[in-house]
Amino acid sequence: MTGGEPTATAPENIKQCCARIYESDVAKLLLGESFHPGGLALTERLGILLGLNPKSRVLDVASGKGTSAIYLAERFGCEVVGIDYSEQNVKEATEATAAKGLASRVRFEQADAERLPAGDGSFDGVICECAFCTFPDKSSAAREFARVLRQGGSVGLSDLTRGTDLPKELDGLLAWVACIADAQPLERYAVYLNDAGLRVSQTEAHDRALTEMVHQVRMKLLSMEIMTGLKKIELPDLDLAAAKTMAHAALEAIKQGKLGYAIVCGVKV
Repeated sequence: MTGGEPTATAPENIKQCCARIYESDVAKLLLGESFHPGGLALTERLGILLGLNPKSRVLDVASGKGTSAIYLAERFGCEVVGIDYSEQNVKEATEATAAKGLASRVRFEQADAERLPAGDGSFDGVICECAFCTFPDKSSAAREFARVLRQGGSVGLSDLTRGTDLPKELDGLLAWVACIADAQPLERYAVYLNDAGLRVSQTEAHDRALTEMVHQVRMKLLSMEIMTGLKKIELPDLDLAAAKTMAHAALEAIKQGKLGYAIVCGVKV
């Protein structure tokens, strides 16, 4: 993201910008395959908390390149439908699924989390990893999660949590892409689920996973800076200076307890 680009505030602008960044090679270089703190270990934890099994039908909201959906199908034997705003992500996820021989149990669709293309009570579980905080209309997304769940089904979120006082470096469009700008306090996520008719059943703090990811990103940014200086790579769409400043500010905010990562689960009763 270039430093001179204006801040996007319109909901569709935010969705489109995040989609473009998450489908880029730079995002994969910085964030790895899972694109969220804790990686597949935290995906597995969500699956355990939701009680997934071979009979479960699961919706993975903001499924990205399909890493978590494929893992859930392999680990728990369940059927998974992934939806993502990015057409490119859906294409790559579908190709990855076919390569794994899982096309009979895992499929992907391009869709908006605030308008899910599924019937009422279609799923036993819904997961959403490090993406709920980027949805402009979180109340609508939570209601959609509840709508597509069967009675007794569960939703599991893993997401950034934040206090009210964050450094100015953790603001603007780059912070939206990094899931920081509109992250919520833990209790606010619970309110969204409760208001949608979901009873919060579990919350867990996983701040260490976020700290580890930020450290990894900082090291990768340093490597990119060196490689760029040596003319080994070109990164015209990434403002390295701004990204390094934000990563440093994020690490300090975590140390001060102003930024964290958590799991929140809710049950449709």
